[in-house]
Amino acid sequence: MARFVPAQAHIGAEAGTDAFRRRRRHSRRLALYLKLCRSANAPSPAMPPSSSSRSRPGSKSGYTHFGYEEVPVAEKARRVGAVFSAVATRYDLMNDLMSLGIHRLWKRFAIDLAGVAPGERVLDVAGGTGDLTAAFARQAGPRGMVVLSDINGEMLRQGRARLLDRGVAGVPLAQANAERLPFADASFDCITIGFGLRNVTDKDAALRSMARCLKPGGRLLILEFSKPLNGALGKLYDEYSFKVLPLLGKVVAQDEGAYRYLAESIRMHPDQETLKKMMEAAGLSRCQVYNLTGGIVAVHRGYRV
Repeated sequence: MARFVPAQAHIGAEAGTDAFRRRRRHSRRLALYLKLCRSANAPSPAMPPSSSSRSRPGSKSGYTHFGYEEVPVAEKARRVGAVFSAVATRYDLMNDLMSLGIHRLWKRFAIDLAGVAPGERVLDVAGGTGDLTAAFARQAGPRGMVVLSDINGEMLRQGRARLLDRGVAGVPLAQANAERLPFADASFDCITIGFGLRNVTDKDAALRSMARCLKPGGRLLILEFSKPLNGALGKLYDEYSFKVLPLLGKVVAQDEGAYRYLAESIRMHPDQETLKKMMEAAGLSRCQVYNLTGGIVAVHRGYRV
């Protein structure tokens, strides 16, 4: 079950009529959001973790990976949550430093590939500080609706603040688990998850949940770190990931361990072809892979038919 986080009204020097129109549009979006949540199917009975929650060969039953460490399945979500709660206030700064700003180009590519049209409904899963959400809200316009979802409450608070700083108001927020999205079948035209799937315990369950929430013809886009296509690039990337990233985390975010986990979680994430097959197994069709920066990052897109 999601916890609804009300979006704050934007305070500005608007004329009375404009302020009324903004409040009315927000009320309509909120009513639609609550309707989608209320009409969602009841949670299905608990199922055993799928293979994606036991990615390392030889893992003990009931265990999964947290970076390179094996932990009980029930513990991973708590530990991932602790990582992101610790780095939330410096999340955007660290993204800029770690990628030298290139993450903005990766996100721009995913936004363009999503092709959100005016009036569409969009769900940004693991949306964090709202970079994708802000762009989609402008594209969907006043007749559309964009929901920012994240399992971590501190990341959602940062996301709400960042959206308001950008002048984007009236976006519904939902604290929800990607494996059990609390929305009705066929609710959204587009669903995105940016740099979040690798942190999900049961990736197969999350893919099925997102596919279920898509309208027929709707598309799912996954923006995520992946496997470099060139061996030499892969070696350089490993050196950077395991030596520079933890040092940046220690100096800037005062959390070396969080960024060591980041490097390890990327290596444990399925490669491009494996993730494509997982999407197809979840019921998505016409799945395509777009490699960026030599495969360091990839965008996967698939459709519900």
